[in-house]
Amino acid sequence: MNLEHYIDGAHVPSVSGATFTALEPATNRPYLTVAAGGPEDVSAAVSAARKAFTDGPWPRMMGEERAAVLRAIAAAIETRDESIAALECRDTGLPIAQARGQARRAAQNFRFFADVITTLGEDVYRVGSAQLNYVVRKPVGVAGLITPWNTPFMLETWKLAPALAAGCPVVLKPAEWSPLSAGLLPEIMEEAGLPTGVFNLVHGIGEEAGAALVAHPDVPVISFTGETGTGRTIMRAAADGLKTLSMELGGKSPLVVFDDADLERALDAAVFGVFSLNGERCTASSRVLVQDTVYEEFVTRLAARATRVRVGSPDDPATELGALIHPEHHARVMEYVRTGVEEGARLVAGGSRPEALPDGNFLAATVFADVTPGMRIFQEEIFGPVVCVTPFATETEALELANATRYGLAAYLWTNDLRRTHRLAQGIEAGMLWVNSQNVRDLRTPFGGVKASGLGREGGRHSIDVYTESHIVHLATEDLPIPRFGIAEPA
Repeated sequence: MNLEHYIDGAHVPSVSGATFTALEPATNRPYLTVAAGGPEDVSAAVSAARKAFTDGPWPRMMGEERAAVLRAIAAAIETRDESIAALECRDTGLPIAQARGQARRAAQNFRFFADVITTLGEDVYRVGSAQLNYVVRKPVGVAGLITPWNTPFMLETWKLAPALAAGCPVVLKPAEWSPLSAGLLPEIMEEAGLPTGVFNLVHGIGEEAGAALVAHPDVPVISFTGETGTGRTIMRAAADGLKTLSMELGGKSPLVVFDDADLERALDAAVFGVFSLNGERCTASSRVLVQDTVYEEFVTRLAARATRVRVGSPDDPATELGALIHPEHHARVMEYVRTGVEEGARLVAGGSRPEALPDGNFLAATVFADVTPGMRIFQEEIFGPVVCVTPFATETEALELANATRYGLAAYLWTNDLRRTHRLAQGIEAGMLWVNSQNVRDLRTPFGGVKASGLGREGGRHSIDVYTESHIVHLATEDLPIPRFGIAEPA
């Protein structure tokens, strides 16, 4: 199977002829040959998108006209729901039951932003009867979208939908480890009637295709989701062009459990929060902080649940934990498991490959107890099915532990004390906090983190802000006073 770029309405190979091979996570067998984009391919895609911006109809359409196309894209995605899920399952190692949810969410993203762009108001400021000031939102230009490998199709649509809604032509660079489902986007866009050149797709290695996209002078905005180190590289490269950046980076999110919480529901949240999506999720609750009065009970129950998490073939509907994305990533996660043992953490579940799965990138659901803040497994993002459990005695200590990493993306709090909830909500350093809930997203709300977890916010109108410039018009409705210079006779 071969996968090419999609530039200016045509499927094309790389100018250089270069390709790379994608592996199937469940077997590590190569199954896909992909065009490897370079600066020439990125330049062609940006040129097509730039022409669509300056000469094409898309940026000049009424919001409702663009919304109609977005709704058609959503409908086209829904007709391919099972196909998308199957491709995601094979390409990423995600369990098929969870991959199906990603496909449905992708369609929802387009419908949601169709509604946003048709209902979004623009600000007006009236200064008595003398002046009327109003803000016009203008699409910023070609948007460069760089997406991660963990839930590729859904996260591609999370960026595509608001960029297109705002009127920006796009160049999408999918992650090289999971490029397959992006190959469906060209036919979806064509079927929905998106004008030629508005959507462009360049595959390739991040250090080559991604770097070229970030550096291109005709790309004024970059939206990136991925690892914090890569985010720093992108920020440095984008600085010369003073580009707008939206950066959703890594996380090491705490799940804080007090002894007054509903422990059964907190346990459900802890298990789902780190073992769903194979643990390869930026908002994973990978640090579980438990009050010492219920700590041993919670550790015992969490370990028991972890041993019963069903690890298996991604295409089996009964599978709860599939294969990690790539052998390099599997090796990295296993190195963290070894590091945790060497650092003195207590391994109470998992930590090795299930015997029944000798091939592919499999790891049993893994739980470390008695993890201290000085350990690497407490501080660093593992991005796999590995959770660290740490005790605390007081609210003050819980807050200190929650904030004791460089990350600040998400946090989860389990308590029935209302006053404590408000205190901790103010003190926890995270862009998002869920109280007595798992990660249930309202698409209207801002999504993003603080510290090393990124900058900027997406979601609802916040996403439209990324892809538009605010242009203010000051209109005098009366004769306003103007100081008169240069009317006096020379001395």
